Amino acid sequence: MNAANENKPLTSAGKCPICGKPTEQQYRPFCSRRCADVDLNRWLTGSYAIPVVESEPDDPDEDRRET
Repeated sequence: MNAANENKPLTSAGKCPICGKPTEQQYRPFCSRRCADVDLNRWLTGSYAIPVVESEPDDPDEDRRET
């Protein structure tokens, strides 16, 4: 390794999933504190929730046996 590479800050080749700007090492995988907070808010408010499809029990007598 040469001396020029040792002083170079680490950069990420990725893009921010919120705004698409290049990521910053301090906020990785985001570009800023703001985008990290936007992502956290989406998690906390349920925007990233996976939809669930409830299915009927295979055995109609199953509900009666569980109680």
